[in-house]
Amino acid sequence: MKPILLINLKAYKEGTGENALKLAKIADSFASENVEIILAVQPVDIKLISDNGGLKVFSQHVDPIGYGKYTGWILPESIKQAGASGTLLNHSERRMEPETIEKSIKRCKELKLTTVVCTPAVEEGERIAEFEPDFIAFESPELIGTLKSVSRLEPESVKRFVEAAKKINPKVIPLCGAGVANSEDVRAAIKLGTSGVILATAVVKSRKPEKIIRELVEGFSK
Repeated sequence: MKPILLINLKAYKEGTGENALKLAKIADSFASENVEIILAVQPVDIKLISDNGGLKVFSQHVDPIGYGKYTGWILPESIKQAGASGTLLNHSERRMEPETIEKSIKRCKELKLTTVVCTPAVEEGERIAEFEPDFIAFESPELIGTLKSVSRLEPESVKRFVEAAKKINPKVIPLCGAGVANSEDVRAAIKLGTSGVILATAVVKSRKPEKIIRELVEGFSK
């Protein structure tokens, strides 16, 4: 499996609608044998991106529901039909209760949707690992959006997270995020045992996103 560069476009003006498509085309131009680039986008942008690009597209959230009376909820079937192949869950900006995370993972498994579950703490990551998501991403909330990387400022926490998650569930794939901004941050994350990084601000808010993505991709090269 290739290491992962997961770019979360959040709800930034620079990462929605036509702007999201522009970023998707830039990111797609850096697809390589060294790394798989995935975009997590607003649910309403999934079809636009999936129909006009070559990258995998994830939703930023889904709810653990099936068809029915769920006005305002995000139906897993709807994101799959729109072209998503997976989803983020429990991001620090969209926190979920443990039982809701577990139910959401189960629903996604039924549809063969990949799950990336975020956690702000090692202990929570251990519990999430028991739910058997595909990926767990360790993100230190206070570093999100700061461009100060968790992989270099809190290396022991990242290492402890990787070891703890793998001990509970050897199949889970660890990622880390929060403040990741350059190739050195990526190299540090990989060295600590993760299989990739999740980030947003460094790319989406950059005036030269192609430069940042190029540098991030270079961080995966040995």
